[in-house]
Amino acid sequence: MSQIKIMDSRSVKSIIAGVVGTLVMTAVMVVAPMMGMPKMSPPAMLSGMMGMPIIVGWMMHFMIGIAFALAYAFVFAPIVKIGSLALKGAIYGVAAFIFAQIMMAVMGTMFPMPMMEGSMMMIAVGSLMGHVIFGVVVALLVGKPQLMDDLVKSEN
Repeated sequence: MSQIKIMDSRSVKSIIAGVVGTLVMTAVMVVAPMMGMPKMSPPAMLSGMMGMPIIVGWMMHFMIGIAFALAYAFVFAPIVKIGSLALKGAIYGVAAFIFAQIMMAVMGTMFPMPMMEGSMMMIAVGSLMGHVIFGVVVALLVGKPQLMDDLVKSEN
């Protein structure tokens, strides 16, 4: 039985890595309040800033995740020479966190910023943690083709 290889494209792998990384980051955000961290919802924040329905915030959240994964695969990974994919992903996650903070500050000048609940320091720590986890997941999925193949392999 021959299996169709749809996973040969680095772009497709990166898009899937972005979706999976965003799902994992979102799962961490859902569980974080149970561990004493403040509630964080980028989709609610994005939709609230723009006065749009929450579904638009969710779509933006996943599109941003895909864009960050593509940037990792085509810009960051080829330039940064670090052997450990986990470390490379963690560093990328920190860079994504810094970029996100800058973009939120810029967006805050154009759109009304919703009020955050809880300690700003804990929100920043939680956001950093989420972005680092995202970066590690993306780096592992993009950098280890076998992981991606196992993720999408269908039972035949």
